[in-house]
Amino acid sequence: MLVLALDSSATASVALACIDSDAPGASAEILASYESEDTRSHAEVMAPYAAQVLADTGLDGAAVDAVLTGTGPGPFTGLRAGIMTARTLGFAWNKPVYGLMSLTAIVERAFADGAFRDSLTAANNGMNRAAHETLVASDARRREIYCALFAVTENGYSLASGPSVGPAHQTHAPAYDPSDLAAPALGYGAGLYTEALTASGWDVLKDYAQLHPTAADLVKAAARCGVKNLSRDTQALYLRESDAKVPAALLARTTSAQPPHGQQNTGEPQKTRGQQPAPAAPAREQ
Repeated sequence: MLVLALDSSATASVALACIDSDAPGASAEILASYESEDTRSHAEVMAPYAAQVLADTGLDGAAVDAVLTGTGPGPFTGLRAGIMTARTLGFAWNKPVYGLMSLTAIVERAFADGAFRDSLTAANNGMNRAAHETLVASDARRREIYCALFAVTENGYSLASGPSVGPAHQTHAPAYDPSDLAAPALGYGAGLYTEALTASGWDVLKDYAQLHPTAADLVKAAARCGVKNLSRDTQALYLRESDAKVPAALLARTTSAQPPHGQQNTGEPQKTRGQQPAPAAPAREQ
């Protein structure tokens, strides 16, 4: 099956993949993909990237079987650009649209590369099970991180808790014996706050400390999870309120323009008690 994946939780990325089955444990072949170099151009590039991956493969929307979108967490404007593009394409092509938490893409990349092999071996040798716990973090700005905890086994991974947002120094690793390997942390957010996370008991994996979620890794995660098991919920994971606020002066003017309770605003001037209506203008002779 052909799946068009989009993610705009950090950088903007689009990928077209062929998945060999909709069952769990499937594999995905990336046919074409694009990713922006910055984290601020989502609205400008998402639709063109989608058009380009189709053009590169000589396909059109009718050939796509499903659309996948990362649901964050991420910033309001950027995250909304990717999700709305995915919903629009799904509607236009009459295809199902699935949502998957964007941080899953990062743990998928590390798992596929074998990054957890040492910690899994240590855990299987009787060391503390904290070696199975993995923190995935992205930049939330304001000196905070978006993060989620995944439980990793030899057969795959699953979400243990999260996502959440907060300062890195308040994100403590699970309790483990001092002789055990520290629980790994990965993602761009982990790289930004390596010192704070290390002090909190995490082992930041340097090879994955600059990693953003991408559509290519997201669709591979979807294949491993099983497309038929994906959620149709594409609600954005904002995790905190918008920075955009109604200016106080505008809010005051809007409030003062409202009619008193129980009085309907007809758009006509209100008469005061005892006031006579103005005489009608004389009709013009024909």
